[in-house]
Amino acid sequence: MGSKNTAAAAGGRSQHIQTDTGSEWEAVFVDPVGQVVQQRWADAVLAVAFEELEPVSAFPVVPGRRWGPGQWWSATTGRHVACGSAAMRAQLMVLDRDPEVVGLAGRPVRLLWRDARGQVRSWVPQLFARHRNGTALLADCPSHPEAGGERGQRAATVLEAACTQAGWSYRRLEPLEKTLSANLKWLAGYRHPRNAGRPRLAAAVREAFTQPRPLIEGAEAVGDPIEVLPAVFHALWHGHLTTPLDVPLNERVLVSTGAGGANGHGGPGSGDER
Repeated sequence: MGSKNTAAAAGGRSQHIQTDTGSEWEAVFVDPVGQVVQQRWADAVLAVAFEELEPVSAFPVVPGRRWGPGQWWSATTGRHVACGSAAMRAQLMVLDRDPEVVGLAGRPVRLLWRDARGQVRSWVPQLFARHRNGTALLADCPSHPEAGGERGQRAATVLEAACTQAGWSYRRLEPLEKTLSANLKWLAGYRHPRNAGRPRLAAAVREAFTQPRPLIEGAEAVGDPIEVLPAVFHALWHGHLTTPLDVPLNERVLVSTGAGGANGHGGPGSGDER
């Protein structure tokens, strides 16, 4: 396959990895009717809606782990996304709140290439996210920097080159800070439209927080907190209201209708970093 480029490997060493203009990269995926397809990468990125595809291979089940493969219901798409780990679920929460993301999928494509010795290599990124402008993000969600080992680092170099050629991006997303992760997990419990409440409640909630005020005070100003708080959390998830997410959520946190990084959209995986 193709020409060789020299890339920096882990530990500062150099290795030769074949990353030509894309003519030698291949994409493997399962099409909408369940057939496995292998196609030139350069053609696939233009023609395939990866955000609509099922995983090309199942997430592994590792004995002894507390968290196994599952499904994430996406508020962005209204569909389930295959999810393989707690670290991946955390990144799905971030991407699902990003207003620039319009599609999500878990492991929809395998990339094939040949290394410098002519051996076929492959890698299946954990996440695919389609942006509003048509570009995309391929990402892995390691639980720690060394996850995936040397093979993962080599694959990252190839994937970065392949995505750059396509006008996309590839990232190994860093684990979320614990407070941010906990806050997003709480708000995610209210992401479904049923938590918006009765038709006039959403407007009343936004009106109550036109000026920053403690969460519980705004909720009580609207009505019974038992009814109002789910609507407040729903609005916080969708960005209609904002509050700092780097401190634990509690009844006294300041909530407002103002926009900005305080709402958590500037975190790992957001459009601001792509």
